[in-house]
Amino acid sequence: MGDVIATNQTILVVGGGISGISAAIEAAECGKQVILLEKSPSLGGRVSQLHKYFPKLCFPSCGIEINLRRIKANKNLRVITMAEVAKVTGDAGNYSVEVKIAPRFVNEKCTACGDCSNAVESEFDDEFNYGLKQRKGAYLVSNMAYPQRYVIDPRMIGSEDANKAKDACKVGAIDLQMQEESLTINVGAIIWATGWKPYDAKKIQPYGYDRFANVVTNVEFERMADAFGPTGGKILRPSDGKEAKNIAFIQCAGSRDENHLKHCSRICCMASLKQTTYVSEREGKSTVYYIDIRAIDRIDDFYQKVQADENVSFIKSKVANIIEDKDGNPILKGVDTEGYNRYENQHDLVVLATGMEPSIPADAFPMDIKINEEGFIEADESNGAIFAAGCSSDALDVNRAVQQATGAALRAIQVVNKVAGMEG
Repeated sequence: MGDVIATNQTILVVGGGISGISAAIEAAECGKQVILLEKSPSLGGRVSQLHKYFPKLCFPSCGIEINLRRIKANKNLRVITMAEVAKVTGDAGNYSVEVKIAPRFVNEKCTACGDCSNAVESEFDDEFNYGLKQRKGAYLVSNMAYPQRYVIDPRMIGSEDANKAKDACKVGAIDLQMQEESLTINVGAIIWATGWKPYDAKKIQPYGYDRFANVVTNVEFERMADAFGPTGGKILRPSDGKEAKNIAFIQCAGSRDENHLKHCSRICCMASLKQTTYVSEREGKSTVYYIDIRAIDRIDDFYQKVQADENVSFIKSKVANIIEDKDGNPILKGVDTEGYNRYENQHDLVVLATGMEPSIPADAFPMDIKINEEGFIEADESNGAIFAAGCSSDALDVNRAVQQATGAALRAIQVVNKVAGMEG
């Protein structure tokens, strides 16, 4: 890894998704020394897995590319991937942070040519595509991956396949002897941007996510719509590979529910409305089963556009349960709460709008931190100079997450400025 030079005037950002990237860039462009840690092999987080943003329906690759350009151009910002924080000690203005860096087994000589991937046969579930397809044991996370450097899956180490990958590399970039590294860095402030994860749909038993192939989650559906995704941009039924034309979206799947997530995740309504546009583009029909649609300001304009689409219909109802017919078609059962009519509606595919919860469980933080009932980090003085950014602080859409991350960057800058003033 080499020496990582950091002082109590350095800002550490933990998490390289859109919030961490935004906070790191803002602080670095203000002239502060910044270290950005990301536990996966590539920056981008869940935003890089999106097909489109709402409400403009533009592609995230554009914004990511601009941010990556800003990162590359800034000498104040050091990016370390495959890195996790093991322990934080100290106080505001003077933290000691223990970091564990997992081996990539590929060094900086890598040109991302792909020869190593072509040489191996081992395949594993593709995390970037939520396991909807397989990837090689030597792989690039995505076409937008940063750094553009391949990774060797650790499960392949010691196998003949690993040696094939090494032999195929013409530039000597593959180092199968790499080991986990540890380093301790001194920083003045920490921005915690570890993001969110989708609620586990298997826990919502009545919807049969783990029993019925044609019940998927909203994040999986998002990957299906992407031309670089597991189905090449076609919306196909997992059970038989046929194109799905009659799709149900179930809102608040596990959210606003005493048995699951008590909170509203804020993004789910808009994510489903966005996803109905993917269906309409492919000449399909969407039915949205909802408690209420939460859309305000410019987002309400988008909601009205979707409502005007003759291919989209809305049923005000909390779906009671899902069964399956002999052909694998999901059948939704429940009561329409506007007309109080019972229904048993057949669809080709069901998309569960699962909510967001913090990526790190409440008992797994490597430092003392104030968290709320939902597991998000509270803005509390007892946290010292550890500031939550984006979805580690609350359920937020991309726009609000970036705004909130900018606020976290400003707070961190104030801390290290104060340190500099005291030592100056």
